[in-house]
Amino acid sequence: MDNRAETREFLASRRGRITPEQAGIEPIGGRRRVTGLRREEVARLAGVSVDYYTRLERGNLTGVSDSVLDAISRALELDRAEHDHLYDLARAANTSIRKRPTTAAPSSVRPVMQNLLDAITGAPAFIGNNRMDIVAANLLGYALYSEMYRSPARPANHSRFIFLDPRAYDFYPDWDRAANVNVAILRRDAGRNPHDKGIAALVGELSMRSDEFRTRWAAHNVRRHYSGTKSFQHPVVGLLELNYQAMELEDDPGHTLTVYPAVPGSPSDESLRLLASWAATENVVESARANAVG
Repeated sequence: MDNRAETREFLASRRGRITPEQAGIEPIGGRRRVTGLRREEVARLAGVSVDYYTRLERGNLTGVSDSVLDAISRALELDRAEHDHLYDLARAANTSIRKRPTTAAPSSVRPVMQNLLDAITGAPAFIGNNRMDIVAANLLGYALYSEMYRSPARPANHSRFIFLDPRAYDFYPDWDRAANVNVAILRRDAGRNPHDKGIAALVGELSMRSDEFRTRWAAHNVRRHYSGTKSFQHPVVGLLELNYQAMELEDDPGHTLTVYPAVPGSPSDESLRLLASWAATENVVESARANAVG
């Protein structure tokens, strides 16, 4: 990812969504061609010179201090995910080429992590990497995403499934929400790992093959994704409404463990039991791992 271009487009897109009225300031100048803030208005809100802010928005974050980043975040009313993304962009701009990580997150996990997944028997669980691959799962994890594994491509990939597989429109009751969240997470990971060739290749592929992806990628939205609820329309057991908790694995950089428990005693809880029985009968683990990339 081009750090300067990403910085320029991200800051301009955030500036463009806030009006002077929303920011609580008197507009500067006369007739406005756009509804968003002008650069000089952002500079005034952040307490920096217009020339300095212009330099930042042109993509030059070299030497920028945390206090300035925080001031820009406040001026642009960035949420936590957007604030973190701006810091990631600044970190990349101020990291020398020699220090830039070149090792991508592997497409497999340590045996102890697979053992951990297998010990989780009452909820779907999987470990994904920052390229949206599912690199390992438990029985219910493979069963939940069985539609994704109907394609022979490995590793199974959330983004490719959502944007390139027609089955995704049935699997996600709210496909638009799933698509928006997926792109926002991928954008955040791209900002954290601007030199990851796997992420760049995935973004390039999806941009070429999917108008839906390309439009969403151009919006420069980012998102934190650690807890909440999701709905799935599974072809075997029907509607599943599940909570989720996601945890980044510090000893396995670039990997996240996600678990989907159902509310105890709920219809989805019973459906997960049925899904586990079906998965054991259909040997979904063996099918999913058959063409796995190590």
